[in-house]
Amino acid sequence: MPETTAQIIERVGLIPVLRARNAAQAHAVVKAMIAGGVTVVEVTMTVPGALDLLRELKNEYGAKLLLGSGTVTTAKEAEATIDAGAEFVVSPSLHPEVIAATKARKKLSIPGALTPTEVITASRAGADYVKIFPCSAMGGASYLKSLLAPFPHLKLIPTGGVTHHTAASFLEAGARALGVGSDLVNLAAIDQGAPEVITAAAKTYLQIIAEFRNSTSPSS
Repeated sequence: MPETTAQIIERVGLIPVLRARNAAQAHAVVKAMIAGGVTVVEVTMTVPGALDLLRELKNEYGAKLLLGSGTVTTAKEAEATIDAGAEFVVSPSLHPEVIAATKARKKLSIPGALTPTEVITASRAGADYVKIFPCSAMGGASYLKSLLAPFPHLKLIPTGGVTHHTAASFLEAGARALGVGSDLVNLAAIDQGAPEVITAAAKTYLQIIAEFRNSTSPSS
């Protein structure tokens, strides 16, 4: 049985958020992340030619790379990105019509929410995971833990303020995966001809996640 989208996201534990300025930069970032073992990427709609980029990445990597779309705020955008290759759809905010369009295509829905009311509303609207954004502005890991106290069944993905230094604390608080921006998707490294910086960051994140899982496994 092939892995489901949810299984891949939870196994990898990371959703890098790609906000490149052009396709060449985006391709270089993805190549560097894959070299570090990260095989999930969220291509935001703010990237120029985002739909074309999704198609190109799908053609280049196929099943080796789990593609998602980000900053999706309309049902039409959701459908277009799914047609281009997105297996999961992420929003910074809560749009029930985006959730509905994504689920109608049998893809994974990850809307953004912040308050307890928004989080439970997103879940009841059919979200598979809820992106807590901007998590760091509300206190980071401690805020995530507070949200999970009344809603322990919810699957939350903190985004905003996730770094090498905070990753373990977010996992301890109950994050199912981590949404990571510039700390991993380092555009400056690409501009400076140093993709190995991204590859090293990817390996570090995966090591932090593996160490956390080993420390909490029943056999440890």
